Amino acid sequence: MPIPEDVTGEEIDKDVRQELQSLPKGLAEDVAKNLVMVARLIDEDPEGAYGYSKVALRLASRVAAVREAAGFAAYANQKYSEALAEFRAARRMTGHVELWPVMADCERGLGRPEKALDMAGAPEVHKLDKAGQVEMRLVAAGARRDMGQLDAAIVTLQSPELASNSVQPWTGRLRYAYADALLAAGREDEAREWFAKAVESDKDGSTDASDRLAELDGVEFVDAFAEDELGDEDEDEAETEDAGVTEAAEEVVEDEEAEEVEEVDEGDLKD
Repeated sequence: MPIPEDVTGEEIDKDVRQELQSLPKGLAEDVAKNLVMVARLIDEDPEGAYGYSKVALRLASRVAAVREAAGFAAYANQKYSEALAEFRAARRMTGHVELWPVMADCERGLGRPEKALDMAGAPEVHKLDKAGQVEMRLVAAGARRDMGQLDAAIVTLQSPELASNSVQPWTGRLRYAYADALLAAGREDEAREWFAKAVESDKDGSTDASDRLAELDGVEFVDAFAEDELGDEDEDEAETEDAGVTEAAEEVVEDEEAEEVEEVDEGDLKD
């Protein structure tokens, strides 16, 4: 797959670059460039990112960072079985537990919420940092909802991190998930309160909390482009109607003139 000229491979994280040092220099550069493309495209063009991850995987399948990138690219394309296999391979290579929550979420994606809940109660969770533990809580709550256990999902999300006034990178998503679970359980007033809190903490707009809050407040969004199109259609219809009226008027005038001519001709004949 083509690599843009502005991609050098130096953009990757220094830890990943260090991993690639086990490869021949030219090969390491090629792998690095493909990994940069995966990171660049994974949000806006998941399919493109997946394609570059496959290239990197073909070139260096024994590098943990490559297996991890391939896992995230597959995950972004909802290829959960493939993603889980890549995450497991990366974990075997490194022994790290950082991927545990996303591995559990892959189990959810594969229709195995019970397995995700088992992973949420595993010893590995205690080895996660705070961000990882919050992520695991979100996955567990999602698994509860998958199983139709709304009240249990709400309880799962109730935590010191949720109650804290301190805003962390995960705060917006945690409050949003809690608000969404409350709304699904029919607790609309509480849901509105927590969607409002999610808006306050979601500085980078990673959720649509503001839209959900507006919906609860009865605000209707109007598509400006649709309005313009409708306006154009109305104008076209008006122009068509005007044209029809004009044509009809012209026909009436022509008929009247024709009648006048006929009357004049008849008068000439009598004379």
